[in-house]
Formats: sequence, structure tokens, C-alpha cells
Amino acid sequence: MRPPPPATVAGHFGEFLQGRLGPQGPVALVTLPCPALRARASHRPGAFALHQPDARVMTRQAAARFLAGLGLPRRGRFVLKLDMPPGGGAGASTAARVALARAAAVQDPGAIARACLASEGALDPLMFDHPARRLWASRLGRMLAPLPPPPRFEVLGGFLGPMRRTDPRDMAFPDIADLAAAWPGACTDPAAAAALASASARRTLALRHPGGDPTEGLARRFGALGFAIGHTGAARALLFAPGTVPDAAPDALRAAGFRHVLRFRTGGS
Repeated sequence: MRPPPPATVAGHFGEFLQGRLGPQGPVALVTLPCPALRARASHRPGAFALHQPDARVMTRQAAARFLAGLGLPRRGRFVLKLDMPPGGGAGASTAARVALARAAAVQDPGAIARACLASEGALDPLMFDHPARRLWASRLGRMLAPLPPPPRFEVLGGFLGPMRRTDPRDMAFPDIADLAAAWPGACTDPAAAAALASASARRTLALRHPGGDPTEGLARRFGALGFAIGHTGAARALLFAPGTVPDAAPDALRAAGFRHVLRFRTGGS
């Protein structure tokens, strides 16, 4: 009998928005889906094992505890492969866990979200269809409000600076209550949505990485509608109207220090 195909889960590439909803409010985000970066997991019968040939995103013990949280026995050989680097702000940790759960035949997104929250302490909504249609409380593991689909963008980006894994105890985020309130109305206007994403990125960069980030300057130089970042990771993204990425832009990102430069389309219904 032919083995089943690997479970595949798309990551994200930073966030359109991330911050606190009010000075003491929860940390909330609107994820920026990235179909170009994926986690893949396969499962075979046998003694429990976890093989990670690309990048080590979780320990064998963490994987066993995560699967136990889903009510699964400590059994089977799992192979986990990642396109995205851990700490990049591309959802490697959550995507890996969702892929493991699906490889083990668990499909309920609510159950997977609860197990991810117990395992990680902070998670992206990658276990749900259309994850960008949720204003998501990452430290609570739940949706705060439904959202319309984001506009269509062509994204050019890469990873800049050191990788930084998310600390679930980290609450040092700017207030984005105004941006979150404006987001649903901007989803029919790519320029307006890109402006909100840029504002969210600026606030976090000013708080966490003051001075020296070239992403906004590159966005202006190449006529992007705006830019987005991994608010706790190294992902940096220029947001273009589809079909408007200049040919010279990828090399300019590499010259500015961006690694693993990639290009993909996201958004729309």
C-alpha cells in the first residue's frame, strides 16, 4: 500500500498588523499568509521518533507532549520538513505543529489551536482556513473578530537581521487599536491596507529596533504600496500591486542584507 502524502501547512510572512488593543489590551494580529513557505510532515507506524532534516524547530519531547495534548499515543515515526527558518516570523513553530497533527489524522482546527497554545504559549492561526480573516489574539489562541479578506498583493521580501523566536511572555508591543479598527474598511483598498500595515510596522520598529531598518526606504524606492514586517521575527516584506514589482528590486534587497529573498502573491477572496 502506498503511504499517504505528507500533511502540508502554509506559513505566513510577518503580519499586516500586530500590537496591543489598548495599552493594557491583548496582543492581536492580522497574519500575512505566505503560500510559498510550508511545513510538511509525514507519519509512519513504529516506535516514536521525530526526524527534522531541514531545521530543528522542536524537540522530540516537545513533539510528544504536543501530540499527547491532542489525545494521541506516543507512537509512530514523524518526518518534519520546513521551508521557513525558525525565528524568522514566518510561522515555523505553529506550522510544524499543525503539520504533525494533520499527519497524525487530527483535523479539528480548534483542538489543534488549543494544543498549540499549550505547547507554544503564542500561536498563529495557521490551523484555520483563511487565517487572515481573523483578528487573532496570539497569546490567548482565539479569534477576537472576523475580518474580510485582505486585498491582493504581490509580496517581495526576505529575512533581515538575527532570527528571533517568539517569547509568549513578551507584551512589549505598541497600541494598534486604531489600526485594527480601520482594517476592515481598508480591505477593499490595497493602498489603504498597505498604509495601515506600514503604520503597524513603523510602530514596532520604533519600539524594538529604532533606526537603521531599510525596509521602508526600499518600499519607497521601488514604488511599493507599503511594507510589512515580522513583528517578533526577521521577516520583511514589500507590498506591491500585482504585476508591479520592478526587476531590479530582488537584487536591491539582497544588497541591503536580506536573506532568502522570495516573491509570492497573497490576499483576495
